[in-house]
Amino acid sequence: MEPPWAAGYPLYQLGNPHLRIFRPDFFMKLVRPGVPQPEDTVQFHISMRMTRLDVKNYLEKIYNVPVAAVRTRIQYGANNKRNYKRQKVKIPDYKVAYVQLGKGQTFEFPNLFPEKEEASEAGSIEDHYKQYMESERQRQTDDPRQGGVPSWFRF
Repeated sequence: MEPPWAAGYPLYQLGNPHLRIFRPDFFMKLVRPGVPQPEDTVQFHISMRMTRLDVKNYLEKIYNVPVAAVRTRIQYGANNKRNYKRQKVKIPDYKVAYVQLGKGQTFEFPNLFPEKEEASEAGSIEDHYKQYMESERQRQTDDPRQGGVPSWFRF
């Protein structure tokens, strides 16, 4: 028997104050695509119960994002893995949605970890000395997590 919360949308019953707020029962996770996509296409991992129309309404009504088209596919998980007891382990399936944004809209995945720029020219001896002295000063300062215990007493 299926649990009542898995039956789909909650039914509105007159006089029941708990069912008057409709929140989405779905999740959408923005993922970086493994292969290059067009600039106006965004990839999501979504709930298996979501349809194309649900994805479009979710983005347009909640986030005010214009959506031109939605394509979905189901990614089947591997069934050939085994755990430490040699039991077969099934990786769960998930649904992937490719959302094409409206006309003139583009999306670029944010660069969360920008690479540091390396100096092309070699620094002077004074710069290296200052950098070395600063690193030594930081290394020799007491760790505030030790609570004032001297360094020679640490394990």
